[in-house]
Amino acid sequence: MTGADRLPVSPRAVTFEPMTAEAAQSLGEALAQIDPWARYDYTGKTLAAFLAGEEPGAQRFQIIVDRVLAGAIVIRSNWLRGPYLQFLGILPAFHRQGVGRSALLWFERGSEAGGARNLWVVASDFNGGAQAFYERHGFARVGIIDGLVTEGAAEILFRKRLRIG
Repeated sequence: MTGADRLPVSPRAVTFEPMTAEAAQSLGEALAQIDPWARYDYTGKTLAAFLAGEEPGAQRFQIIVDRVLAGAIVIRSNWLRGPYLQFLGILPAFHRQGVGRSALLWFERGSEAGGARNLWVVASDFNGGAQAFYERHGFARVGIIDGLVTEGAAEILFRKRLRIG
């Protein structure tokens, strides 16, 4: 058990449902207003199209808290012996309520059940809050990818090793 396992989970009802076009539109507009997407100049339309998109090996879910749309999570399966958390966006009204932690636990438990050995995620070098969040939940920095999204910024690659057996 890691320290992250002892952190409280949200006392609210958090569920994960397949993304709908309506949810993607609403989330895209709202999340485009906050970092890191605002700093990268993603538009609401661009994020909405990404969240509503369909592609093999990438599952998109809306995060619902007490029956209210609260965020999105996109998981890319089969990436370096484990899934890659491609996108986690929580609306500001739901920050610091355990919703992100609930999403990570859901991601981890589903991955363990599928036999994954690793979990992967990246965070922008300017997004100290996201970096600290992932580190608190057992992820370790394993690399830096310069200029992945835009020149002058780097993405930090994080890995969490899962227990086998």
